[in-house]
Amino acid sequence: MSGTAMVVAIVFISVGFGVMYDMYKKHLEFKEKTLNFKSQSNEQNMSLKKQVQTLEERMQVLEKIVTDEGYDVQKEINKL
Repeated sequence: MSGTAMVVAIVFISVGFGVMYDMYKKHLEFKEKTLNFKSQSNEQNMSLKKQVQTLEERMQVLEKIVTDEGYDVQKEINKL
């Protein structure tokens, strides 16, 4: 192998490894962002589930009040 060919091969190998290293770094950064996003999404999901549960409990209480017979009597009294 001539000296020029060796220099060209060394340059290509060096550039190739440099590019592969940058790609690997970008891949790790992407994975980290993805994991952070997933954890934030899980926190938001838990918060929304708690809100929905609270609203369901309130709706049950309101349904009990509205379907109670005393509510109908009070409503008719107010009409008079």
